[in-house]
Amino acid sequence: MTEVTNELQPASMLSAIWAARYRTPARFVALIALLLPWTTTGLIFALVPWLIAFAFVDLREFPRSLLRPICLLPIALVVLAAVGTLWSDAPWPERIHAIGPAAKLLVIPLLIYQFERWPYGNWVFSAFLASCALLMLYSFAVAIAPDVSLKLYLSRGPYKVESGIAVRNYIDQSQEFALCALALVYPMVALFGQGRVRIAALFAVLAIGFLANMMFVVVSRTALVTLPVLVVVFALLHLRWRAAVLAVGAMALLAVSLWTVSPHLRTTVAKFGGDYDISIVGNDVSGMGSRLEYWRKSAQFIADAPLMGHGTGSIRSLFAGVAGDADVDRLRAEIVSNPHNQTLSVAVQWGAVGILVLYALWVAHLLMFRGEGLACWIGLLVVVQNMLSSLLNTHLFDFTSGWIYVLGVGVAGGMALAAKKMKSQASHPTAVVRAQDRYQSPQIDRNESAVEKKDRRQMQARGVDDEYNITAQCGGSQSDHVVHVKGQKNET
Repeated sequence: MTEVTNELQPASMLSAIWAARYRTPARFVALIALLLPWTTTGLIFALVPWLIAFAFVDLREFPRSLLRPICLLPIALVVLAAVGTLWSDAPWPERIHAIGPAAKLLVIPLLIYQFERWPYGNWVFSAFLASCALLMLYSFAVAIAPDVSLKLYLSRGPYKVESGIAVRNYIDQSQEFALCALALVYPMVALFGQGRVRIAALFAVLAIGFLANMMFVVVSRTALVTLPVLVVVFALLHLRWRAAVLAVGAMALLAVSLWTVSPHLRTTVAKFGGDYDISIVGNDVSGMGSRLEYWRKSAQFIADAPLMGHGTGSIRSLFAGVAGDADVDRLRAEIVSNPHNQTLSVAVQWGAVGILVLYALWVAHLLMFRGEGLACWIGLLVVVQNMLSSLLNTHLFDFTSGWIYVLGVGVAGGMALAAKKMKSQASHPTAVVRAQDRYQSPQIDRNESAVEKKDRRQMQARGVDDEYNITAQCGGSQSDHVVHVKGQKNET
């Protein structure tokens, strides 16, 4: 096994504090992931200190990092939302407010830059998994005793007690549980293959717990639609074709079994047809039936302004302009600011230009996660889940689902790029030595003191070690890669 033996210790307490600036931003991101399933306000409060901590890391390469499509496209979508206020007919408060849902995408380039260079991403993944596991246990408790739900005390306005919904809503909860259950499949398979049965069994119990909560407590129809597709994606990407066929067949048998034993699952699926009858036949409001009406009207709005759209924040005023009489037809009298489809939401506001930017963003982020490894698998899951769920919702702009996308793509993307870079460097040792010589050159900053140069070299060595340690997370094992750094000792 290849090991990096050049672990350095800080020369002083001051240098140790200065070195911690590379770990502190990762701790705040882990805190954001920990709070995300539970609270919106707490997440915003945790975001501010992370941005302050991020400002103290080495940002010399940050402008160059922004030039990549994976970073440029989120920025382009936010810029389009800001510029789109100029041709919108909506009141200015609504225009400014409509920029907010897209603004969170600006965090993606920062996260990619941070975790590509200081890949402590496992802290973030672990925090999110632990938080969702606690939420899952609490959801079971709420299913037994609905009065213990936190929504009774934290929600704004009147709240009807619902079985199994601990905080927020069943759509966000189902998205989180489905993501965690499928994300655990990759490490389970890897750990079983390595003979680490206890940890693999623990992950299996957690995954079964998430699925059981969705099948027997509460689940959204969006999760029911996306979950089978994500399972098929895993089977096709990470299993041989015979194993993939067996896995898909086993999933079908499991679905049939769950259908027979879960009344809650049958009721949820039956709502598809029931909603259609309520809305199309009875002209009344329902979940799926109302969506069909939103989509029909949105298609008309797009036809009226196909190239540049109607501008940022225009959706609500457009629906108000074609709303019917609520006393006569409740379905067609609805006035909404969300057509419950990501593509339509973008197209109504920014036309064909917005659609091109949106799909280019999704494709660029999908291509970033080509390869093997945990980070690539998690990132792929996040992007595919967001694309599929955005057929029925605006999950890129919604708060919880949007932040899951931002954290997943940013953190996993940075780790995936770091591991691929390590793999490339291991196959070109001469180029690595030259690159490290340039990066570690004392001419980088002629104004640096001797102590600052020493601290910088120690942190560079630590950064190499950290990247090396996560190689096994995406696209290889430690025994496959040798890090060649001038002046550093590496043994095989």
